[in-house]
Amino acid sequence: MHKSGMPAQDDKRKGMKFGEYECISIDLGNFYTDGGAMFGVVPKTLWKKKIPPDKMNRIPMRAVSLLIKGKRRNILVDTGYGSKLSEKLNKIYGITSCPDIDVSLSRHGLTINDVTDVFITHLHFDHIGGATHIKNNQPVPSFPNAVYYIQKKQWEAAIHPNIRDKSSYIDDNYLPLKKNGLLKLTDGPEKLFPGIETIVTQGHTPGQQHILIKGDPIKNEESLFFCADLIPTSAHIPIAWNMAYDLDPLTIMEEKAHFLKRAIKENWILFFEHDTYITAARITEKNKKITLSEKVTI
Repeated sequence: MHKSGMPAQDDKRKGMKFGEYECISIDLGNFYTDGGAMFGVVPKTLWKKKIPPDKMNRIPMRAVSLLIKGKRRNILVDTGYGSKLSEKLNKIYGITSCPDIDVSLSRHGLTINDVTDVFITHLHFDHIGGATHIKNNQPVPSFPNAVYYIQKKQWEAAIHPNIRDKSSYIDDNYLPLKKNGLLKLTDGPEKLFPGIETIVTQGHTPGQQHILIKGDPIKNEESLFFCADLIPTSAHIPIAWNMAYDLDPLTIMEEKAHFLKRAIKENWILFFEHDTYITAARITEKNKKITLSEKVTI
């Protein structure tokens, strides 16, 4: 069970090896969001047992990135909400600080200049806000030597947003990437690098992409799946426990059912981007019910 409040950040994590890559979680800040919005049609009497809300009905959340090191690449998966939010939005989401990504990377012998690739799951502000920062009163890419990967379908959704999730897209987070020639639009699932593939889902938002770092199946090695907003926290593992933010509820339930079964069959560890306490976990199926079986530190 989760507890209210925010956890102390662990700067001594060593990560885990998947295939030929070292994977390390990077904390990019804490925030709060409405509990009802995070659990949609699930009754509050049920979800509050998993993540107790505060007096404003908000639940504690976390922005967690994944650093992938190997084969001469330093890959960052998502960049948190960043430091450009307005005072009004910082107040709404209970944001009091934004960790310095350069400091976080330095603990692993890197700087922002060493990041070779930035994999963006989707363009909602809490996933891409840190992709740019303000310099000389202008938004500029935070990782000047990196290629930024974004699904074409998601890019188009952000450039021409619908009325429902228009507020989740902020131009300054992603237009500078194109302006500076760092943007690479991907189109569907692909083998991104040796041992790393992308998976695309549509239920939360069009063209949300996930990264799968594969272990050796012959040696029965585990793989790591970055859930993003398909399964934002460990409390969202039940198929029907989804967010009001999801644009296509039926599709996301079908996608969750498919990938959770695949995760069990193919020996995946799930990485939760927004969970306050459980960054990653193994899952199991018993009596046709999929549940978390073991917390994993990455």
